[in-house]
Formats: sequence, structure tokens, C-alpha cells
Amino acid sequence: MSKVSSVEKNNRRRKLTAQYAAKRKKLKEIANDLKRSAEERFAARLKLAELPRNSSATRIRNRCELTGRPRSYYRKLKICRHELRGLSSQGRIPGMVKSSW
Repeated sequence: MSKVSSVEKNNRRRKLTAQYAAKRKKLKEIANDLKRSAEERFAARLKLAELPRNSSATRIRNRCELTGRPRSYYRKLKICRHELRGLSSQGRIPGMVKSSW
């Protein structure tokens, strides 16, 4: 189980990312549009830099939904390998069976 503060920090980042997503997308489109003038693109880059750093999607860390573990995360199931093994051996994940031979 990871620290509660780490999980909450990541949740705040998710909220900020969702809040600023439209504004960030618009500014990126302006900044990358080669048809616009250089001054206009530069101004868009400056406004993009003024946004909070945690509003960027790359700052979000994938964490297990059950334990908050940041490593060995399965995107499809949104859980870590420890929980995946436990749930699959209990038969709680449809179609997944722990192998034994």
C-alpha cells in the first residue's frame, strides 16, 4: 500500500489535467500551426508555459486502483501485478485462471 499523500497528489494532477485540457489543446494547436505568424506562435508558447505544470498529462502516474502501487501496472485492468495475481486466483477476473501444471 503506497502513501495516501502520493495517491492524493496524483488525483489532484488528474483533476488539473481535466480542467485545463481544452485550453492546453487550443494553445498547442496555435503553437504548432506553421501557417500562423512566428509572434503569434511564440505568444501561445508563453501562455502554455504559464499554465500549472501539474495540468500536463505527462505528470500523471499510473497507479493501481486498489493499492496505489506505481510499479508493474496493467493498463487494461488498472491494477498492479500483485492484485492481478490475487484476484485471478480467487476467480474474480472473468476469463483469467491462474495456471498450474
